[in-house]
Amino acid sequence: MTAHRSPIRRAAAVVAAATAAVVLAACGGGNDGPAGHDDHEKTSSPTAPASAGQGQRNAADIAFAKGMIPHHRQAVEMAAMAETRSRSAEVKRLAAEIKKAQGPEIKTLSGWLTAWGEEVPEGNESGEHAGHSMSGMMTSKDMDNLEKSSGRAFDTAFLELMIKHHEGAVEMARTERSGGAYRPAKDMAGDIVTSQSAEITRMKKLLGEN
Repeated sequence: MTAHRSPIRRAAAVVAAATAAVVLAACGGGNDGPAGHDDHEKTSSPTAPASAGQGQRNAADIAFAKGMIPHHRQAVEMAAMAETRSRSAEVKRLAAEIKKAQGPEIKTLSGWLTAWGEEVPEGNESGEHAGHSMSGMMTSKDMDNLEKSSGRAFDTAFLELMIKHHEGAVEMARTERSGGAYRPAKDMAGDIVTSQSAEITRMKKLLGEN
């Protein structure tokens, strides 16, 4: 009985081994075939566009940075006058907040231009010269008159001029939001629209109380 069954058992073992080999080959082919390659591409592809998108910039981004730097510089200069010329504690507080917010933004904007191989506007590029190309900029005469005033007269002039100045910045920021490509610049523009719009409302209220 044993002698007759051994060949049968050996044959069954061979068939089982062959079947197992076919199954393993089929499984291995699924991992290395087109489907496995597609899965890899689906996993890795989203990261490249995300990093590239932040690095892109266009003419609108460059114009925004070059325009907002002198615009911010003038706002900081106006705010600095309030420290010694303003009579209102609220105006002084607002001026300090403007300096605190816009000073670091000037550095950020300058860093972008440098990284892009673009020229950073000169420190004296403000007032009447810059006013020809940027909305809300004060003329040299406006700045001189503000500097010569003090007390309540200063507070009134400061609020009136800064409202106009902020409205210009909001306009520039909205242009960047709609036409820019560099995500950090568009984000900054969105922050400017939000914060300076709120400050415009605040200044109008202070102007009414002044």
